[in-house]
Amino acid sequence: MESDKEKVKILFLCTGNTCRSQMAEGWAKHLKSDVIEAYSAGVLPAGMSTKVIQVMAEVGVDISSYVSKHVYIYLGMDFDFIITLCDFAKAQCPKFGGKTKLIHRAFKDPISATGSEMEILDAFRKTRDEIRVFVETLPENVLAGADAK
Repeated sequence: MESDKEKVKILFLCTGNTCRSQMAEGWAKHLKSDVIEAYSAGVLPAGMSTKVIQVMAEVGVDISSYVSKHVYIYLGMDFDFIITLCDFAKAQCPKFGGKTKLIHRAFKDPISATGSEMEILDAFRKTRDEIRVFVETLPENVLAGADAK
């Protein structure tokens, strides 16, 4: 029976839990809730970006109830994978015990985008779409050790 199969538990980690990790958690819950139990956090939580909520809503993923969380609230949990989404989070990621494997896949932070409102939103959309492509390959790519970068 499929429901007896244990889900792969993944924590997506970035600097502020403002954008990239929230997108990854949202995509994982939207696309892969049958096989992934998804969480997100930051090493320096900085609150949710309204733009990330907006661009995720554009593609039918509601993350408006998500909040920015510190990675330390998850230290007692047993994850299969911690996926760091930026170099800073990789460098600052605390050690998780047991079977937890650290995977790194960096994405550009749209929070730093400049220009017109449309150019900034386009940067958010680009990161959103890149993260979706990555999440669509989960958990198979990390279970097979085929993580790129």
